[in-house]
Amino acid sequence: MSSPTRSGEPGPALERKIGPLQATAINMTQMCGIGPFVTIPAMVATMGGPQAMFGWIIGAIVALADGLIWAELGAAMPGAGGTYLYLREAFQYRTGRLMPFLFVWSAVLFIPLIMSTGIIGLVQYLGYLIPGVTDDAGTTPLGKIIGVGITLVIVAALFRKIGQIGKLTTVLFVVMLIAVLTTIVAAFSHFSGAQAFAFTPGAFSSAGEGTFWGGLGAGLIIAIYDYLGYNTTAYLGGEVQKPGRTIPRSILFSILGIMSLYFLLQVGVLGSIPLDELKNATSVASSVLEQAWGTATAKVVTVFIVVAAIGSVFAGLLGGSRVPFEAARDKVFLPMFGKLHPKLNLPTAGVLTMGAITIIGSLFTLTDVINAAVATLVIIQSLAQVAAIVTLRRRQPHLKRPYKQWLYPVPTLLALVGWVYIYVSATWLSIGLSLGWIAVGAIAYLVYAKAERTWPFGPKEIKEAFAADPEGAQA
Repeated sequence: MSSPTRSGEPGPALERKIGPLQATAINMTQMCGIGPFVTIPAMVATMGGPQAMFGWIIGAIVALADGLIWAELGAAMPGAGGTYLYLREAFQYRTGRLMPFLFVWSAVLFIPLIMSTGIIGLVQYLGYLIPGVTDDAGTTPLGKIIGVGITLVIVAALFRKIGQIGKLTTVLFVVMLIAVLTTIVAAFSHFSGAQAFAFTPGAFSSAGEGTFWGGLGAGLIIAIYDYLGYNTTAYLGGEVQKPGRTIPRSILFSILGIMSLYFLLQVGVLGSIPLDELKNATSVASSVLEQAWGTATAKVVTVFIVVAAIGSVFAGLLGGSRVPFEAARDKVFLPMFGKLHPKLNLPTAGVLTMGAITIIGSLFTLTDVINAAVATLVIIQSLAQVAAIVTLRRRQPHLKRPYKQWLYPVPTLLALVGWVYIYVSATWLSIGLSLGWIAVGAIAYLVYAKAERTWPFGPKEIKEAFAADPEGAQA
């Protein structure tokens, strides 16, 4: 069944067709698309050398701490929209619908922006296969046209029943694993331990911007960008079987699995490509494969990498398109986003809108898009969910929680510290844009609130939807 809504109006329900294996595959496919293949050189350059490998570990610790927040909230409130539901339930007592409105306002921007980085990255790898797609200055007009075309194909592929999508995502997950594992094997086939662990002299000292500590903030932005996606099944909570068990397990398994793959990939690349060459590489995996097994093999596996990137964008748009759906059903967003396709039971407006913004984002540079997306995500999702889990523990102690965060509140506090550090490490332009977008959203909310006569222009509607619904959290 679909999650409880505020409107009380019956509507077509999402179907629970995603099982445990498919849920984990969806998360991991979204997490490991093109990200590490295009950001490893940037991570090494940012952190000054092989010490970049520890950036992935610290990023994984932040992701795991945050994942435990998602696990508790997702298991207790399994419905379409993820964070929207959690903020709706936690902040209704003081600020009415403001926080869930601001989240949806921001998610419609940052989710497709993150997906557009996948399009930018896969076009970079297409440059290894197709002359004219990229040049020394970056992506050419031809490459941008190809990126737009691929996005349109992905959007079209999303128009099918969720059961079929689950099977397709599992196939894409296998392709992703083949691409990553093949690159790892190729890297270790001519691996130099002395080169991989040749840390820059003074790298771990406390002074200097070129040290590990000086570059850690910017490196964590890259790392956390590459880990994003472990929460995709929480967005799909209304379509997951036995969500009380499936959502927490899919989150934890995907983070641990991807962390292991990323670390092996980073160490392998460091030991197979000279540092100066690695810092400036545009298709680092293709270079590793060509060096190990020749051009023909490199091109074949590069095709797999491109397909894995397509799978990541596919999984991200699949989950993200469900966010405005639940808000619209609650009459907190445009009504058109609350309508399901009459035959396929998918939120048509969400898929099309996020697909369009993905296309626009793909026309910018990778670094700019990553910074803008992560800064916006942190302030209105990550930090807000830290507050949400604490608030709900206090306000709704009777809420059924099939999973409760281990060692609470230690992971929550660790996530808080990590997210604050990542946010202040973003570029000033990205921070300014994220705050500006929230400010515009707050103005839009006031217009909406006045029209709807809700807080602060009317009474708050307090309804503990999941605590009151006996089927809200299924085991």
